[in-house]
Amino acid sequence: MTTSNQTSVAVLLGSFRADSLNRRIAELLKAQAPAGVSVEIVEGLDQIPFYNEELDGDTAPEAAVALRAAVAKADRILAVTPEYNGTMPAVLNNAIDWLSRPYGQGAITGKPFAAVGATPTPYGGKWAHEHARHSANIAGATVVDSIVLDQPALEGDLLTDDAAVQRFLGALNDLVSYEVDPAAA
Repeated sequence: MTTSNQTSVAVLLGSFRADSLNRRIAELLKAQAPAGVSVEIVEGLDQIPFYNEELDGDTAPEAAVALRAAVAKADRILAVTPEYNGTMPAVLNNAIDWLSRPYGQGAITGKPFAAVGATPTPYGGKWAHEHARHSANIAGATVVDSIVLDQPALEGDLLTDDAAVQRFLGALNDLVSYEVDPAAA
């Protein structure tokens, strides 16, 4: 949680390729986070089994417990994800499922949430981000509707485009500066 004016952002990454564009975006946000902001990429989402109530509880898998702990200690959640077949990757959906439990008390509950990213399509991941925001909202997060960044990556290295980099940094700043309604928390 926020301590001494430090805001922490947990990044849920929807791609696991070592050099994926979305991982590079997340790493850029971590490296260029403004003063007073720490960005942590939550690793190990690919190690979490699909959510099953029978696996949950006191004997929940270690990777799911680590995910919940990382998000519980964060002030904000940012999904950085590509789009797979018109929706968010299953691993991101699964992470949101684990974070939603126990219902109404999950680690995601009340946390400001946004979804951004890039894909090599003209739509830039629009549907994946819409679906991630919808799922996170149902799971109890406070979705910041004003943050919409679906970046097409059709030509060249997107991260050499200063305007694109500034859009991602702007989305991070908007998430960090989002005022949480005390009644909703």
